[in-house]
Amino acid sequence: MVANNAGMPATPSDLIDVDEVIGDYYDLIPDPAVPAQRVAFGTSGHRGSSLNTSFNEAHIVAISQAIAEYRKDAGVSGPLYLGRDTHALSEPAMKTAIEVLVANEVHVRVDSRNDFVPTPVVSQAILTHNRAADGSQRFTGAGLADGIVVTPSHNPPTDGGFKYDPVTGGPAPTEVTERIAHRANELLGAFRDIRRVPYEQAVKSEFVERFDFREHYVADLGNVIDFDAIRSSGVRLGIDPLGGASVNYWPLINEKYGLNIDVVRPEVDPTWRFMTIDHDGKIRMDPSSAYAMKGLVDSLNGGAWSRYDLVGGTDPDADRHGIVCPDWGVMNPNHYLAVCVEYLFGGARPGWPEGAGVGKTVVSSSLIDRVAYSIGAKLVEVPVGFKWFVDPLFTGEVAFGGEESSGMSFLRRDGRVWTTDKDGLIPDLLAAEITGKTGKNPAQLHQEQVARFGESWYRRIDTPTTLEQKQKFASLSRDSIKATKLAGQPIEQVMTQAPGNDAPIGGLKVTTKDNWFAARPSGTENIYKVYAESFDSPQALDQVLTEASDVVDAALAD
Repeated sequence: MVANNAGMPATPSDLIDVDEVIGDYYDLIPDPAVPAQRVAFGTSGHRGSSLNTSFNEAHIVAISQAIAEYRKDAGVSGPLYLGRDTHALSEPAMKTAIEVLVANEVHVRVDSRNDFVPTPVVSQAILTHNRAADGSQRFTGAGLADGIVVTPSHNPPTDGGFKYDPVTGGPAPTEVTERIAHRANELLGAFRDIRRVPYEQAVKSEFVERFDFREHYVADLGNVIDFDAIRSSGVRLGIDPLGGASVNYWPLINEKYGLNIDVVRPEVDPTWRFMTIDHDGKIRMDPSSAYAMKGLVDSLNGGAWSRYDLVGGTDPDADRHGIVCPDWGVMNPNHYLAVCVEYLFGGARPGWPEGAGVGKTVVSSSLIDRVAYSIGAKLVEVPVGFKWFVDPLFTGEVAFGGEESSGMSFLRRDGRVWTTDKDGLIPDLLAAEITGKTGKNPAQLHQEQVARFGESWYRRIDTPTTLEQKQKFASLSRDSIKATKLAGQPIEQVMTQAPGNDAPIGGLKVTTKDNWFAARPSGTENIYKVYAESFDSPQALDQVLTEASDVVDAALAD
């Protein structure tokens, strides 16, 4: 259901009290006996709100100590790169982490400008630090670096987040996050006993080093983006950082590469009072949401388009992107992924490894499949979560990894790894490169793909469920599905493992000739998510979603 105020400007009643959010971070003490107040790592770290005692000082003390112990056991002896976004809770949590890490004699690298540091910038810093002299990537040996990013990504202003990146530079694998979360929960009840160095003393110690994240990242961008094509074409690119961590990166990119980039809205405000309300009635800084981006789109349609050829956006930690085109609005992330695949694998990156494939998640659009097949590119379909692209990007099995929630990364122009976490800046820059090289913006290229491959309709819905039913998802199989048809078409395949790596998808995916749906439980809420797509019609999509809920409910009831 879409909230009545979706797409409307935020009102005073929608805004957080920043002092209250920060005050509760220090004042509220979690009870380890309450499941909702324990440390829980989802696909992108521990997230929660100080207001409901799920993201507080105690959590960060315990998690930071657990990370310090893990990296010591793993033999990680190099620096830890520490980034943060613009959420109100990010700076307090960063300070807490520094206190604990310094007490453990971890060398922490913080931004030399005391600026915000996006998620992909931390990944790029880790990977370049860990590169060997011959250009190969090191995963073992002395002096390897890892990192932490303090961010809940695009979540509402009340939230905080804390995620660990190991030496691979991307999201930590499940076995690592489970170990860290388990240890953190052991420590949570006695967090006051964990040794800390007062922040003002810690930042002046030998264990805190200043690092120019912005210069390091921006100077390297020319190895992944063709800036000559953007500059020579004169493409005018507007950027809305959505009050996020990339806000001060764009002016340096513009200056260093001689481009025509304008930051549409440079304001940073932890209440995000300038946003329009997202689909569920909350402020959420999602650059791929037409509801969250409506204020920007309205201003563009009101005359601002005269200054831009296209506009890109990034979320608070800049690991998500959004593409806005004239006469179109916000592109569906699936559609932009398909455009990127055809452009990148169609000759734009001759230095990429021969045979490297297209990485996508099982819940991303089948339009990507059709495009990949048409250009002879191998398709590698993995479960939900960007962590599944980390190893394939290193090995060259994939040159591009993308997911339906507007996350992607791809290799450098010479075929080496760029980031192993989602990078929201390079898709915005790639949109300008594509427009400059082809003379058409991504929305126009998508329309050409529709003419060749057919139009599709895609949607995700959330369905309430119980904890017991959520646990049943892991045991679902082909035999759990009794239905033989979906939206009038015979069911051709039921999968519970991703075809690209044979890993469990945490649910199931059902496909027919023109339709599919996938269902998987939420890691943090008592809901399950249903993703569906139809190449038939909007009405067929509605039917797929209705029947999908019936099919899943019946399977869970057995």
